[in-house]
Amino acid sequence: MSPGRPSKLTDEMIAAAAEYAGGGYMEHNEVIPSVEGLASCLRFSRASIYNWKEQSPEFLDILEDILAKQAKTLMNSGLMGDFNSTITKLMLTKHGYSDKIEQDVTSSDDSLRPTHIILEGVSPETSDTD
Repeated sequence: MSPGRPSKLTDEMIAAAAEYAGGGYMEHNEVIPSVEGLASCLRFSRASIYNWKEQSPEFLDILEDILAKQAKTLMNSGLMGDFNSTITKLMLTKHGYSDKIEQDVTSSDDSLRPTHIILEGVSPETSDTD
């Protein structure tokens, strides 16, 4: 927000945001609450929504509640098979979840092998590796 420019965030908008987060999103035919849905409901841009969280701890709490409810709904509905698994997985990456893939670095011709490290001053005969 630029200096001297008053915020358009009002107590009424905070109340409307709390109502949206508390279940009002379903009245807007939304399956899960979202920042985009809140922006549409309040008729402001997502950028305004993100700016307001810096201006109001109460508004920040509402946004955090929306994100927590979104993640919880995605997990539960995804596990129950109610949501498309690909979309659920994609959306959960925005909440910090990821698919971890472990890769073995040994090549098919065995040219990449693990390196053995011997600590200086410790001979293999006296090391306690058994």
